[in-house]
Amino acid sequence: MIEGGVTRSRADARRNRALVLQAARFAFEERGLGVPLGEIARRAGVGAGTVYRHFPSKEALFRATIVERIELFTDTAKDLAEAPDPGAVFFRFLSSVVRLASRNKALCDALEAAGAGRFEPSPGVGQDFDDALEVLLGRAQEADAVRQDVGITDLRALLVGCLSMERATAGTGAAAERSGRMTALMCDALRPPHAVTKLPVELEKRHATRCEACGAAIATARTGRPARYCGGACRQRAHRTRGRTRQT
Repeated sequence: MIEGGVTRSRADARRNRALVLQAARFAFEERGLGVPLGEIARRAGVGAGTVYRHFPSKEALFRATIVERIELFTDTAKDLAEAPDPGAVFFRFLSSVVRLASRNKALCDALEAAGAGRFEPSPGVGQDFDDALEVLLGRAQEADAVRQDVGITDLRALLVGCLSMERATAGTGAAAERSGRMTALMCDALRPPHAVTKLPVELEKRHATRCEACGAAIATARTGRPARYCGGACRQRAHRTRGRTRQT
């Protein structure tokens, strides 16, 4: 009789845990970390004490709801590590992550917090995702499909920012038609066209100079005197400025 009671108790505990997890997934997906545990308990049809018996904190419950999602992204990236056309594969994967995660406030919050070092979904889970993503990035760069000055830190920052912008522009009507626009802009920014704006860098050579008119870096000349201006427009601007100064 006791064994039967214990079995029923364990079955009830498993059922309650499953109900809490299911309710938490939907609640976190809609509202992210801001949803209170009381709201999750209400949705699960159990008391707050039941939630705390299975999950000692909201953070522990949050982790349990998103680990599987992030692991799925990681496994997909690993499966694509040897796929042909690495550039196209990289951009398709990145777009898929944004499309799926932007619909899930919990994943957005988790990726943002993990990128800032404030949150780890589970030991190794966040790092595994970064490692798998970095492999795809490296292969795309080797194929000259992604600009060479982008690292995993840059990519994570772009990913989190894109998720935020896609959520901000989501909606109906005209807003719905813009769905994916931010992702397309992010992907274009990662490509290496000749006209792409280079990231700011410090002058590496001691003899390197900056334009006296606009302050832009000027490449060190191989021969002759170093240039004072980056182009004709700045040279003319400086000439006009000197003329006005002499007149005064």
